[in-house]
Amino acid sequence: MSEKIKVMIDEETIDKKIREMGKIISREYEGKSIHMICVLKGGAFFMCELAKRITVPVSLDFMTVSSYGEGTESSGNIKIVKDLDESIEGRDVLVVEDIIDSGRTLSCLLKMLNERKPASIRLCTLLDKPDRRVSNVEVNYTGFVIPDAFVVGYGLDYNQKYRNLPYIGVIEAD
Repeated sequence: MSEKIKVMIDEETIDKKIREMGKIISREYEGKSIHMICVLKGGAFFMCELAKRITVPVSLDFMTVSSYGEGTESSGNIKIVKDLDESIEGRDVLVVEDIIDSGRTLSCLLKMLNERKPASIRLCTLLDKPDRRVSNVEVNYTGFVIPDAFVVGYGLDYNQKYRNLPYIGVIEAD
């Protein structure tokens, strides 16, 4: 199967939205610093661009988690593959995701991070698919709400391909 990619959100629109999000986050965290946590791998592109547009001091850390269970859907049980390098106790934490769909894994991750006693914890995502949500997660900052489609680009992949596309696209099979 060869894939054809149809642009859903172009690079200019993404850049404009990230600038807007950076302004809002900077205003809401004025006088504080933010410890940004990226859930790897997909969120790295978005977090780096967002961090450049936030005017308050930021520090960065990264996690890799995998959900496990029977079948192909996330169970909501997670295994930490790569944990944080620094403690988040007493810090204002902003978890940065590329996309939120079912919310199972993220719900479990946020509960786990809250147990580490941050001063505050908020969630920021570039893309949100609320139609797929099965676990309730409060998203504080959302770039784009999208329909239930398989998207790639801007960090999102299909079999480790297409992460480097500067736009969000939908795969269409030939």
